[in-house]
Amino acid sequence: MKTLSLAPLAASLMLAFSANAQDHSQHHMPAKQGHSQHQKPVEHSQHQHDESESKAIDHAAMGHTVPAAPEKTVDHAAMGHATAHSPDRPITPIPVLTDADRAAAIAPPDDHPVHDNAMHSFVLFNRLEAFDSDEGNGLGWEGQAWIGTDLDKIWLRSEGERIGGHTEAADIEVLYGRPIARWWDVVAGVRHDFQPGGSQDFAAIGVIGLAPYKFELEATAYIGESGQTAARIEVEYETLLTNRLVLQPLVEANFHGRDDERRGIGSGLSTIEAGLRLRYEITRQFAPYIGVVREKAFGHTADYQGEEGDTRVVAGVRVWF
Repeated sequence: MKTLSLAPLAASLMLAFSANAQDHSQHHMPAKQGHSQHQKPVEHSQHQHDESESKAIDHAAMGHTVPAAPEKTVDHAAMGHATAHSPDRPITPIPVLTDADRAAAIAPPDDHPVHDNAMHSFVLFNRLEAFDSDEGNGLGWEGQAWIGTDLDKIWLRSEGERIGGHTEAADIEVLYGRPIARWWDVVAGVRHDFQPGGSQDFAAIGVIGLAPYKFELEATAYIGESGQTAARIEVEYETLLTNRLVLQPLVEANFHGRDDERRGIGSGLSTIEAGLRLRYEITRQFAPYIGVVREKAFGHTADYQGEEGDTRVVAGVRVWF
């Protein structure tokens, strides 16, 4: 019986396996689906790549059909990027103008337009007070009123006092007023004095208004009979201590151009009256008050009147309507 030698068969298998291993060492991937050509690996000395980056497979070179990647819309506004905007295109659509929009753009008729010809009126008794003096009980007043339009007004002003049943001083003015600036009116007219020393008439011109820091100011110059001249300046201010409690200081100064002994008036600064009144506004139109008033005469006026000053406590009411 012949012995079968396996050495030639083993040698042939080892030779075939060695050839197959050498053939695969020259490719990245095993040959599949009849690939006839593969890309060679790129030398690291020629290109610098991140070691962590994955190696991409060129499917087109390998004969595969590569589907097109869908385009992604990038929301630049959400990413905070500035986007260019065409000046010819509005950011939001502009609605069509309607008749209702046109009607809404027209101002409604005003029942009280500025500088109209409607008639208005105002009456104020700034001081209506009683006091006690050495000569007896007294009553003092100071008030004003106007009637007219926004531009043209007729003013009435009066002030005076009675002591012991006798009128010590009283006057009335009738003036025409017209605004010359914001918060300011110019007035011109006549003044009639009843007392002291009998009646006397003056021509008057002056201003009424609100000075800076809300000081109410009246300044009037007078030219009277026989060349007598005079001037009166009154300044008052209102301080709100509460919503209804108001403190009102007031100063009034009188000047005359020459002496008039019959009326007890001296030239220059004749008298100054300073008062401080505290009122409580029960309503805005009606407010009782108490106060203290100091009146002082100067120069020949003090000589004619026989006293330099007088201080009194007053109580009264302030009314307007």
